[in-house]
Amino acid sequence: MKNMKKLVSIFRNKYYLTLIVFFIWMLFLDRNDLLSQYQYRQKLAQLKTDQNYYKEEIIKVKKDLNELSTDPQQLEKFAREKYLMKKDGEDIFIIIPEEQEQKK
Repeated sequence: MKNMKKLVSIFRNKYYLTLIVFFIWMLFLDRNDLLSQYQYRQKLAQLKTDQNYYKEEIIKVKKDLNELSTDPQQLEKFAREKYLMKKDGEDIFIIIPEEQEQKK
């Protein structure tokens, strides 16, 4: 019973009541409530992961570009593999491993 009176007296005090309403507002009703903050942090972590992935990919592509622009043999190999280009009089045979054939 004492605890109940104490609780009621806290709610009658306008400063405590204002403080409680403020916390409820900030925790659940505000545009940047706890759930939103959690979701924003999750999204930020995902974006940082994506950023690191793309930075690594950019480094790989720049390395490949440098190799293709300096080495004519690499350029020919790339053109033959990627675009199936050939010299006059050549025939191209594409060999598909058995594992890939079974998946199709």
